[in-house]
Amino acid sequence: MASEKFENLLNLALDATEREREKSLNLGVGYEPEEERWELIVKYSGDIMRLSRENPEIRVEELSNEYAILNVPESAMDQVANAVEVEYVEKPKRMYFAVREGKQAACITPLQGAQYNLTGRGVIVAILDSGIDYSHPDFRNADGSTRILALYDESLDREFTAEKINQALKAANEQERFRIVPSRDTSGHGTHVAGIAAGNGRASGGVDKGVAYESSLLVVKLGTAEPNGFPKTTQLMRGLDYVVNKSLELQMPMAVNISFGNNYGSHSGTALLETYINDMSNYWKTVIAVGTGNEGAARGHTSGILQEGEEQEIELGVGNYETAISLQIWKSYVDQYDILLVHPSGKSIGPIRQIQGPQRFVLEQTEILLYYGEPSPYNLYQEMYIDFLPVQSYIDAGVWRIVLVPERIIRGNYDLWLPGQSVLNQGTGFLYPVEETTLTIPSTAEKVISVAAYDSRYNQLAEFSGRGYTRQTNQVKPDLAAPGVAIRSTAPGGSYAVRSGTSMATPFVTGSAALLMQWGIVEGNDPYLYGEKVKAYLLRGARHLPILQQYPNPQIGADGIIVSS
Repeated sequence: MASEKFENLLNLALDATEREREKSLNLGVGYEPEEERWELIVKYSGDIMRLSRENPEIRVEELSNEYAILNVPESAMDQVANAVEVEYVEKPKRMYFAVREGKQAACITPLQGAQYNLTGRGVIVAILDSGIDYSHPDFRNADGSTRILALYDESLDREFTAEKINQALKAANEQERFRIVPSRDTSGHGTHVAGIAAGNGRASGGVDKGVAYESSLLVVKLGTAEPNGFPKTTQLMRGLDYVVNKSLELQMPMAVNISFGNNYGSHSGTALLETYINDMSNYWKTVIAVGTGNEGAARGHTSGILQEGEEQEIELGVGNYETAISLQIWKSYVDQYDILLVHPSGKSIGPIRQIQGPQRFVLEQTEILLYYGEPSPYNLYQEMYIDFLPVQSYIDAGVWRIVLVPERIIRGNYDLWLPGQSVLNQGTGFLYPVEETTLTIPSTAEKVISVAAYDSRYNQLAEFSGRGYTRQTNQVKPDLAAPGVAIRSTAPGGSYAVRSGTSMATPFVTGSAALLMQWGIVEGNDPYLYGEKVKAYLLRGARHLPILQQYPNPQIGADGIIVSS
């Protein structure tokens, strides 16, 4: 069943046992065990619907620009692999929130004053997140009607129009309101993000006004069918496709906010998720802002350079009660080396030779699943993927050692990533982490505005903020930074809350993009002020952070960006 059209992780997942898929953090994502079906991301050319016509069990959902999401019985995976229309296939990955003074520090207040009077009028702010409390006063007009053009709830697979939301807002009580529009933001994350980008401050008498406070809103509540309550990359792609086509239908420019990310991938901007987002950045009059995540100080990344004839040892601390860990090693394909794994007890396996297909071992109470990947048409780097799975309930705690045993070294540089801190216990991480290249995917996409966080109260870096550059391609990422520490914004129930993270920094940039698009497109000063041009304007209007002396830098980007306008 393995295919060169399939990414390495998908090939490994197809070869894995039911137990391995269930225990792993990555292998079972996108798989429906009851129906034995897979959700897939496909890059194609030609008539992709032919697959569905020839086999009605294959469900095809076309996205823009020759991307599609397929739902396929495991028994039909060979049919997908053999289809001439299919160029490449990836499986979904989980995504995680990027949660950890803002507006004034970001120089937005002057733009909202009498001289410019920019408020976001005529521009859409799109929020792809955990949903929104649509009844919150900050997302309503003075007459009580909604500012939300449409709310698409992926969990319900339903679109709620402004008319339907207004009907719900007139309901006599909350129970009746929820019956009409049964969409809720249970985490409050999306509501908080939307308030920073576009809240009008009605609940606070104007005190907690957001950036583009008169913009229209498009909201996608990303589906959370996974047990841990986080969406998948396929759901993000589906949501982005929805809002971009909706804004084109409405003939309104749009700024999109994405405050999710994950650690799985080469961090070089080449996966299908990243290339799809790049394509959508060039579609219609669109700007996409993405947070760089909160992995900067999470001990989830390390790197080094391997020398010919010299083994290199990487120490990984595993905390108590860890149910599973996945480890990625990314390297140049021209370099050849084997892996030796040393258990905390001192027992070891290896050197493990590079052979085709997965390899399985057991050390004490931990099962090891290792896979040497191959380059793909979209990625010239090689991945070594290792799953640590429990024989019973937990993998063995202590210090594990991963020894790289060189055979032939040309370039020598390598990177290792663990899953995001959201799924790891305290005490789990590399003993000698490297903070660079900790930005999460898809902030690695070239065409988006990648947003880091800083602490505007003390004019210093936020230690948690994910850092650049991208691996191997060395794109200067982040593009800029915005306030992301202790940001007060909207919360469910008509209240306000304080949160930190690049999730909070990103909507400052999204809202600022909406203000620029109002000035340029809506008011006629520059009808081409969208896409990369908005990014260029934001970069030029930024200022340096005094604590940093060298630019560009991996902390906050190309020009020492710390403001969003």
